[in-house]
Amino acid sequence: MSATPVLAAAAPSGGAGSFIIQLVPLILIFVIFWFLLIRPQQKRMKEHREMIAAVKKGDRVVTGGGLLGKVTKVNDEEVEVDLGGGQKVTALKATLSDVRNPNAAKAAND
Repeated sequence: MSATPVLAAAAPSGGAGSFIIQLVPLILIFVIFWFLLIRPQQKRMKEHREMIAAVKKGDRVVTGGGLLGKVTKVNDEEVEVDLGGGQKVTALKATLSDVRNPNAAKAAND
Protein backbone atom coordinates (compact mmCIF):
# COMPACT_ATOMS: atom_id res chain seq x y z
CA MET A 1 0.00 0.00 0.00
CA SER A 2 1.25 3.45 -0.85
CA ALA A 3 1.60 6.24 1.76
CA THR A 4 0.62 8.98 -0.70
CA PRO A 5 -3.18 8.52 -0.45
CA VAL A 6 -2.97 8.49 3.37
CA LEU A 7 -1.03 11.79 3.47
CA ALA A 8 -3.41 13.40 1.02
CA ALA A 9 -6.40 12.37 3.12
CA ALA A 10 -4.85 13.78 6.32
CA ALA A 11 -4.05 17.22 4.85
CA PRO A 12 -6.20 20.03 6.29
CA SER A 13 -8.53 21.76 3.90
CA GLY A 14 -9.44 24.79 6.07
CA GLY A 15 -6.91 27.19 4.57
CA ALA A 16 -5.76 30.44 6.14
CA GLY A 17 -8.87 30.92 8.29
CA SER A 18 -8.24 27.81 10.38
CA PHE A 19 -4.57 28.76 10.77
CA ILE A 20 -5.50 32.12 12.29
CA ILE A 21 -8.02 30.47 14.60
CA GLN A 22 -5.29 28.12 15.82
CA LEU A 23 -2.95 31.06 16.52
CA VAL A 24 -5.46 33.02 18.63
CA PRO A 25 -5.05 30.87 21.79
CA LEU A 26 -1.25 31.04 21.52
CA ILE A 27 -1.32 34.81 21.18
CA LEU A 28 -3.73 35.05 24.11
CA ILE A 29 -1.41 32.93 26.28
CA PHE A 30 1.56 35.15 25.36
CA VAL A 31 -0.38 38.31 26.28
CA ILE A 32 -1.37 36.83 29.65
CA PHE A 33 2.23 35.84 30.37
CA TRP A 34 3.42 39.31 29.38
CA PHE A 35 1.11 41.12 31.81
CA LEU A 36 1.39 38.62 34.69
CA LEU A 37 5.06 37.61 34.56
CA ILE A 38 7.35 39.47 32.18
CA ARG A 39 6.21 43.08 32.68
CA PRO A 40 6.26 43.05 36.52
CA GLN A 41 9.71 41.43 36.51
CA GLN A 42 11.07 44.10 34.17
CA LYS A 43 9.60 46.80 36.42
CA ARG A 44 11.27 45.29 39.51
CA MET A 45 14.61 45.04 37.68
CA LYS A 46 14.40 48.69 36.62
CA GLU A 47 13.62 49.82 40.18
CA HIS A 48 16.54 47.74 41.53
CA ARG A 49 18.96 49.23 38.96
CA GLU A 50 17.86 52.76 39.89
CA MET A 51 18.21 52.00 43.61
CA ILE A 52 21.74 50.63 43.14
CA ALA A 53 22.77 53.54 40.92
CA ALA A 54 21.61 56.02 43.60
CA VAL A 55 23.63 54.47 46.46
CA LYS A 56 25.66 57.10 48.33
CA LYS A 57 28.02 57.40 51.26
CA GLY A 58 26.30 56.66 54.56
CA ASP A 59 23.64 54.31 53.15
CA ARG A 60 23.20 50.93 54.80
CA VAL A 61 23.37 48.13 52.25
CA VAL A 62 22.88 44.38 52.02
CA THR A 63 25.30 42.53 49.77
CA GLY A 64 24.42 39.52 47.67
CA GLY A 65 26.06 37.32 50.30
CA GLY A 66 23.84 38.73 53.04
CA LEU A 67 26.42 40.99 54.68
CA LEU A 68 25.09 44.21 56.22
CA GLY A 69 27.22 47.33 56.25
CA LYS A 70 27.51 51.05 55.77
CA VAL A 71 28.84 52.56 52.55
CA THR A 72 32.00 54.59 53.11
CA LYS A 73 33.12 55.21 49.51
CA VAL A 74 31.35 55.04 46.14
CA ASN A 75 32.94 54.67 42.70
CA ASP A 76 31.31 54.09 39.32
CA GLU A 77 31.18 50.30 39.66
CA GLU A 78 32.31 49.64 43.24
CA VAL A 79 31.42 50.58 46.79
CA GLU A 80 33.45 50.27 49.96
CA VAL A 81 31.36 48.82 52.76
CA ASP A 82 32.21 49.07 56.46
CA LEU A 83 31.03 45.85 58.09
CA GLY A 84 31.81 47.03 61.62
CA GLY A 85 34.76 46.42 63.86
CA GLY A 86 37.08 48.16 61.44
CA GLN A 87 36.45 45.65 58.65
CA LYS A 88 35.99 47.24 55.25
CA VAL A 89 35.32 45.37 52.03
CA THR A 90 35.01 46.49 48.44
CA ALA A 91 31.96 45.17 46.62
CA LEU A 92 30.66 45.60 43.11
CA LYS A 93 27.52 47.69 42.91
CA ALA A 94 25.90 44.95 40.85
CA THR A 95 26.16 42.54 43.81
CA LEU A 96 24.20 44.75 46.20
CA SER A 97 20.83 43.27 47.05
CA ASP A 98 19.23 46.14 48.93
CA VAL A 99 19.86 49.72 50.00
CA ARG A 100 18.26 50.48 53.33
CA ASN A 101 17.18 53.87 54.58
CA PRO A 102 20.06 55.41 56.57
CA ASN A 103 17.57 57.27 58.78
CA ALA A 104 15.82 54.08 59.87
CA ALA A 105 15.86 52.96 63.48
CA LYS A 106 19.43 52.37 64.62
CA ALA A 107 20.60 49.26 66.41
CA ALA A 108 20.82 49.37 70.20
CA ASN A 109 24.62 49.03 70.21
CA ASP A 110 25.30 52.04 67.92
